[in-house]
Amino acid sequence: MGSLLNQYESLPPGLLDARPEQLADVLHGPALVHLGGRRPQPLFLSLLLHGNETTGLTALQALLRRYQDKELPRALSFFIGNVEAARDGLRRLAGQPDYNRVWPGSDYDDCPEKRMMAEVVEVMRARRPFASIDIHNNTGINPHYACVNRVDNRFLRLASLFSRTLVYFIRPTGVQSMAFADLCPAVTVECGKAGQSFGEQRALEFVDASLHLAELSSQPLPPQDVDLFHTVAIVRVPRAYSFGFGDKSVDVCFIDDLDHLNFRELPAGTTLAYVDGIEGMPLQADDEQGNEVAERYFYLEQDMLRTRRTLMPSMFTLDERVIRQDCLGYLMERYPLTDQPPAQANG
Repeated sequence: MGSLLNQYESLPPGLLDARPEQLADVLHGPALVHLGGRRPQPLFLSLLLHGNETTGLTALQALLRRYQDKELPRALSFFIGNVEAARDGLRRLAGQPDYNRVWPGSDYDDCPEKRMMAEVVEVMRARRPFASIDIHNNTGINPHYACVNRVDNRFLRLASLFSRTLVYFIRPTGVQSMAFADLCPAVTVECGKAGQSFGEQRALEFVDASLHLAELSSQPLPPQDVDLFHTVAIVRVPRAYSFGFGDKSVDVCFIDDLDHLNFRELPAGTTLAYVDGIEGMPLQADDEQGNEVAERYFYLEQDMLRTRRTLMPSMFTLDERVIRQDCLGYLMERYPLTDQPPAQANG
């Protein structure tokens, strides 16, 4: 079976002005594009791993227009992922795997998409990337923030160019940034909701600034320069339960402004939902080792689901499709920079 991946050594015709829904026709599938620049070690970008997260494409097109008549400061390689889902404005199509869960290290079974991501990593390994940036949107109310999978000074310095709010996580597995962390400093940037010009501009300026970097220092960041959080659990709604927001007819009725709790430290006893006819825990929460830990963070009191301890949610969403396809959101705790180990060498 042939590869799903299309590779280009120059800008594909029509890409500069294509809308997300046109990319499948313009690129004929997922595409890896390589462009030259003054410094030969390329900056790597991944975008549209989720077809409805369009900020990366808009930022890339603006960047390429900016350098249309002049040399890029550094070589640039970029991967444009789920163009079929982008055609329909969806995160992923029914029957497709999640394009940000099938990179090397994934728990997914073998599939063409998983083999394609391994191919992208090997192609880029040979090109010795300078740094990697994975550009995403989210559906809830969140600040712009950057994620790392290693608490490494170079990774943190790259992430801090985008935001002072940083998140360290190692679950879920199979994400792009974790696969590229073996090759170079790698970050994921969360640019708020798709279609917001402020997020698009911020992504553009971050990528442009990264292209101009000569190196990433391994010197520690001053602790006061960033707020670093650690993702400690992924929260899901079991498929056996119906759920909604402000709708008392379902099994689990979340408060209607649940996504307003993101990046706020919630005291113990905060009410998240009302439940009807459920005796056991109505949420599932998996820690970094994949252990079920919902009872550690939540408890039921009569018909109310409440927080058991102080915690901070991120990416809590009201989008029912995203909740079923992925998760309700994540739980975080503060991670002091004093716990930071020495910088690690590139793999």
